Amino acid sequence: MSDQDRDNPRREFLRKSLTLIPVVTLASTGLGSSVLQAAPETAPAAAAPLPAPAGVNAYQPSFFTAEEWAFINAAVAQLIPNDAQGPGALEAGVPEYIDRQMNTPYAAGALWYMQGPFNADAAPEMGWQSKLVPKDIYRLGIAATDQWAKALNGKTFAEQDSATRDDLLKQLEAGKPQFDAVPAKIFFNLLLQNTKEGFFCDPIHGGNKGMVGWTMIGFPGARADFMDWVERNEQYPFPAVSIRGERA
Repeated sequence: MSDQDRDNPRREFLRKSLTLIPVVTLASTGLGSSVLQAAPETAPAAAAPLPAPAGVNAYQPSFFTAEEWAFINAAVAQLIPNDAQGPGALEAGVPEYIDRQMNTPYAAGALWYMQGPFNADAAPEMGWQSKLVPKDIYRLGIAATDQWAKALNGKTFAEQDSATRDDLLKQLEAGKPQFDAVPAKIFFNLLLQNTKEGFFCDPIHGGNKGMVGWTMIGFPGARADFMDWVERNEQYPFPAVSIRGERA
């Protein structure tokens, strides 16, 4: 790890996150065979931080309501903010990624074993341990969080100031609010997991627009071959490439 990484806790947090998330690229789409080997190229000069991609707010959700969409945008912006180190979750299109995931079999738990008994304390390798599926957790969790936030000062989560939103998210993470419909910790963990996935996925899934997540941590993306650089202990000099062949 470089001295620069030690001075950038956000970058290090995201770097560690990538090692914990299955990279949603070749394996999950069936498009691996369509990736073409890139032609040899010359390493570019060091670039300035990427600007926020155009049209960040142009996407219209197909699953979330307007109130839910406001929550999603506010929450992911707190989890991965836009700062001096680069674009955040909003600029990367994380809300779009999450909304699009809600219209897949994943969101309905269609590919999981969903019969009880459920054990919230089971090890991760035991699989999904809730009778609720992701789309239900979002719908119930957002409603419960907004109701809880309103009880504090009459404002929804999205209407709170940044410091208050941070505090509310920390309480959700700790499981402090006792929601009737869904455990707060389960809701927060799903939101955080999907936020990180959206920041690091291939752009084909709606997130990581402009490959800002990959650029931040120096990940080469869907390049055909970069193994000759693995043992060099040097920063990879070429821009990331998406499944579609787009370059950062």
